[in-house]
Amino acid sequence: MQEYISYILFGQVGLSNAIRASWLLILPKFFPSLNYSFLSACLKKAGLNSNIIGFFNSYHSDQSTTYMWNNFSSPSFNTNVGVDQGSALSPIISAIYLAPIIKTFKKRIKNLNKEIPTDVLSFVDDGLLISQEKSYSLSSSFLLCSYNIMSKLLMDASLVMEHSKSEYFHFTRSRHPPNPSINLSSVGGSILCPKPIWWYLGFFFDQKLNFHYHIHFYATKCFSTLNAMKMLGNLSRDLLPIQKQLLYRTCILPIALYGFQLWFFKGASTLKNLSELKKIQWRAAIWITGAFHTSLTEGIKAIAGLVPIASRLCKLNGRHHL
Repeated sequence: MQEYISYILFGQVGLSNAIRASWLLILPKFFPSLNYSFLSACLKKAGLNSNIIGFFNSYHSDQSTTYMWNNFSSPSFNTNVGVDQGSALSPIISAIYLAPIIKTFKKRIKNLNKEIPTDVLSFVDDGLLISQEKSYSLSSSFLLCSYNIMSKLLMDASLVMEHSKSEYFHFTRSRHPPNPSINLSSVGGSILCPKPIWWYLGFFFDQKLNFHYHIHFYATKCFSTLNAMKMLGNLSRDLLPIQKQLLYRTCILPIALYGFQLWFFKGASTLKNLSELKKIQWRAAIWITGAFHTSLTEGIKAIAGLVPIASRLCKLNGRHHL
């Protein structure tokens, strides 16, 4: 599963014959629930300098808050726990707080059974449990075991998982996958059913990881933006073609190509995704040049000064790897 995580982060997503099940964990009220004593213990365990530990301890001491509504201002209340979510130190504190939890989780999984192929990935208050097996039953049992261990560890750290917002998803190459559900009654939850499309950090994942839905979603946003841009001019006063081209390159292309590293790489099937993007570019070329819809596609794109979408992706992909 570690290979799968690397592909997600660095731009090449592929599937083997194994079934890969992922589980998203949600931590509600993460920043207000951080415990100062636990954080101080984490800093000491990490072996940091006493001055740094003292800085963090003083940063959290004698904190108070006041609620305001129009002209009304409440008295000052002491806040003995929690961290301001908008603080510059919040991301650093969250990483320090979660690091020992993840380390302990991996240690307990290894002590329980060295063959359990479960890994964990964290993004502040969103956690991700990942398991890879050739059997749905094995993958589900490994994930449920890992979920129970993680739930206990987070509870010991004064954090609680929101079972109702947890998500469950399967990745497989099967044409007609069974997509079984999982029962969370052992941890106080309900039956969790996998979704056909999984949205995570702005990306849309389907079971076969072809990213057709991801491209379609952002292509729809691009078409809506193009239609809205037509209001910027009329028959008597309009934008110059070079201005329209600049708007397309700066406001529409970044939306259309968002997350292209996930599906555009050597050996991937990109025909359907590229055809969807070519429709956007053709619509933009018609708007830029003011040509008829029956005009030759490639000629209109050349007059509009638009680089072919496949060539642009190759260029961006090269820059991404550098």
